Amino acid sequence: MDLSDIRREYTRGGLRRHDLPESPIPLFQKWLDQAIEAKLTDPTAMTVATVDQDGQPFQRIVLLKHFDENGFVFYTNLGSRKAMHLADNAKISLHFPWHGIERQVHITGVAEKLSTFEVMKYFSSRPKDSQIAAWASKQSSRLTARQALEGKFMELKQKFAKGEVPFPTFWGGYRVKLSSVEFWQGGEHRLHDRFLFTQTEAGYEWDIERLAP
Repeated sequence: MDLSDIRREYTRGGLRRHDLPESPIPLFQKWLDQAIEAKLTDPTAMTVATVDQDGQPFQRIVLLKHFDENGFVFYTNLGSRKAMHLADNAKISLHFPWHGIERQVHITGVAEKLSTFEVMKYFSSRPKDSQIAAWASKQSSRLTARQALEGKFMELKQKFAKGEVPFPTFWGGYRVKLSSVEFWQGGEHRLHDRFLFTQTEAGYEWDIERLAP
């Protein structure tokens, strides 16, 4: 099969300037709700891009756990590669690939660490096995074999079988303060609709521009 021959037409509808709210958050909420209603797999999954000290970009999939006008929230091990990148360069990019409804959302911003209270509150709400997994995995470190990870998980599961899982101080989260949000809606003949919301210097208003596909 020739990869250059793989294509399809986008026919689900367009996006017009008069459809846009003054802030990107209500439109993101609407699109996320529609992605959930369409039963897309992992609608809250987003690509998180960071850059290391040499300028090398890295991407990985992380689940969005909360969002509002103050930013987009995700959680991670603070010893992970992404956390080490953010310690040196807090600029970050998020991408939601909702192919099933012919939409994408791309976000740029700055990641700020969540407070210990916010992280503890979320950690306590996680399923117990997920809490234990946070202790078992030293994220991004090298493993000799999968059995080592599974063995550590079972060891900790027995240890915490009759009690609560303590909060690990090496586990945390980030709130991405938005700089820009781009909405992409697939269109016929590759004439896609793209609108870019950019935060103004005042910090409470948004400039909106249509971009060429």
